[in-house]
Amino acid sequence: MKALINIDYTFDFVATEGLLTTAEAGQKLHDDILALTRHFVDAGDYVVFAIDGHDPNDRYHPENKLFPAHNVMGTKGRNLYGDLAKYYSEHQHDPIIYWIDKRHYSAFSGTDLDIRLRERNIKEIHLVGVCTDICVLHTAIDAYNLGYEIVIHEKGVASFDPIGHEWALKHFKNVLGAKIV
Repeated sequence: MKALINIDYTFDFVATEGLLTTAEAGQKLHDDILALTRHFVDAGDYVVFAIDGHDPNDRYHPENKLFPAHNVMGTKGRNLYGDLAKYYSEHQHDPIIYWIDKRHYSAFSGTDLDIRLRERNIKEIHLVGVCTDICVLHTAIDAYNLGYEIVIHEKGVASFDPIGHEWALKHFKNVLGAKIV
């Protein structure tokens, strides 16, 4: 069994009017991410939605000083983008689909993701979502440090920083030993 981890593919990060949007770069991923999600579910593999959830009034959270308010708990900004939202709502009770509210860049930081993957004897994780050079990168680094095999779907990741995006793709391959597909 393997896992697909969808990181922050939400309205705020992808929609043109999102509060911290990758805009067109993120929107181009839609069909590939949706198809990949369907493929993993149909194969009976584990699918995780690791989604930022913030409180702009939390004065202790460092991200509130670095970025404008985004993915605020209880707002449409946290909704999955496009048809992925409908797909999730239709399949959210399937035991192979899991939603994680995350507070930090990495899907592993402060969550039970590692425990859930190990319970299922998952050793290979596939990463998609945004931003390539922030949340996807930090998740990949933690996965590497925890001993997972990492697969990055190049048509499934994007950033609002094209240079950071390209740098992260090289880093995944050359430093983390990730397979880029």
